[in-house]
Amino acid sequence: MTSTLYFNGVVLTMDAANTCAQSVLTEGETIRAAGPEADLRAQMPAGTDEVDLQGQTLIPAFIDPHGHFPDPGFIRLFRVNLASAPSGDCPDIPTALDRLRAKAAETPAGEWVMGVLFDNTAIAEGRMPTRAELDSVSTGHPVWVIHASGHNGAANSLALARRGVNRDTPDPLGGRFGRDPETGALTGLIEGLSAMGEMGDTDFLIDRERFWAGFNSCRDEYLAYGVTYAQNAWATRQMLEHFASLPADRDPGYDLMLLPIGELEPELSHGPEALDWPGNPHFTLGPRKLFTDGAFQLQTAYLSAPYHKPVDPAHPCGMPYAEAAEHRREVKKLHDLGFQIHCHCNGDAGAQMFIDAVAAALKANPRADHRHTIIHGQALRDGQLQQMAKLGITVSFFPAHVHFWGDRHYDTFLGPERAERISPCASAERYGVRYTIHNDASVTPTRPIHLAHCAVNRLTASGRRLGEAQRISVLSALRAQTIDAAWQVFQEGTRGSIEPGKLADLAVLNRNPLEDLDRIETTKVTRTIRRGRTVWMQVQP
Repeated sequence: MTSTLYFNGVVLTMDAANTCAQSVLTEGETIRAAGPEADLRAQMPAGTDEVDLQGQTLIPAFIDPHGHFPDPGFIRLFRVNLASAPSGDCPDIPTALDRLRAKAAETPAGEWVMGVLFDNTAIAEGRMPTRAELDSVSTGHPVWVIHASGHNGAANSLALARRGVNRDTPDPLGGRFGRDPETGALTGLIEGLSAMGEMGDTDFLIDRERFWAGFNSCRDEYLAYGVTYAQNAWATRQMLEHFASLPADRDPGYDLMLLPIGELEPELSHGPEALDWPGNPHFTLGPRKLFTDGAFQLQTAYLSAPYHKPVDPAHPCGMPYAEAAEHRREVKKLHDLGFQIHCHCNGDAGAQMFIDAVAAALKANPRADHRHTIIHGQALRDGQLQQMAKLGITVSFFPAHVHFWGDRHYDTFLGPERAERISPCASAERYGVRYTIHNDASVTPTRPIHLAHCAVNRLTASGRRLGEAQRISVLSALRAQTIDAAWQVFQEGTRGSIEPGKLADLAVLNRNPLEDLDRIETTKVTRTIRRGRTVWMQVQP
């Protein structure tokens, strides 16, 4: 069993006392001790490897508390990236169409061509592409362009036909098919997860070979940024079967928590299969996932008051994705079965649906330490945070929105007053709500240091300070992606801090991020350690 001593640096343990140690000793896959270098040298076995940190900072490896691993790998290898600034370089629809045509030219006829990360709020035309425009890309390929939020898309005629959508198809609850107001003809726009159907999860486009290629690509990216534990928060049965194809005794080089969608995979919320499957110890089934609403970029996040500049007069407050009564029944069912629930709630009205459902479930069946979680919670009000504290509800915020869409929150989505409060981390601290922060990859790339910068400095892409009162400390931002992220999914006993007995998942940073909060973004990961082994190192110039 290999032991390693890390010394001559700063060690931020993220333990309950936020202890700062001098050195760390690992033994095999776990941490043996943290403390003074002399003490650790006195107990280290013969033949221990030594790593001189040279003044750098050692922290627990980052944990992604909400994302869609391995979607970033699929995008890199198989999709057409249509992201606009600040995350990409696609300025307008003609450029997007040209990129799709290039992909179609190298794709066998009849196979799907998929564009991703398209953002109608950032593109020059301010809209999604039309069915006719996507027909100009190809009539021999189904063409599907999905929005950066993952909550809507645009399809060409062949893609609509493959999906079985025509002008007579009714709009489902929480979704709609775009139609010409004069003729009723389909425009190609599909909004809401219920309307998107399989085109929302796109599992049908991923075979076993592509899955593992995307997995490996995503794993390598995450490790390069010091992230050793992540989530697939849209785990359909088909996707889970890909994960389950890995033999139980094989280490894929990464650890994941998989979240089945409650409404889509009810069989995974009953019986022994739900408890034991998929079987590989590196992939574990976690909370069940629910939804109450959509996305701010599409104005489908469900608000209690109208959007600052509504784009849909029929739905000025956005739309719920579920009937309140049915949502309560689903929450109660999962709660009574003993599952933890993660619920996507962007708007404050969407969040209230979940808060009320949890309150009702707890009244009927009190359950200590359930850790039911609001995902995103971008518009949570102080009164709601107080309710959550009493009910034991936690939240994972999305402060990357401050950088990527903060200016549009200010100008269009929420207006100046409400925009100041998006992802209200400081208010959560004030009311005693334990929280995490996430990038929701691939909506925004998994970059934990940049995410911390967003939560601490709250600067939009234009440089506007958005929400001075909601800024948090660097330490809080780091804990939200280490020990608090482990706690949120009941993993605090094995990971998230540098303490004896926990997994030796560590990251080395080139500087101490607690010093000079204005320089957080200059902090770089130089080494990633997973289960006691270095799995990534910065190439030295």
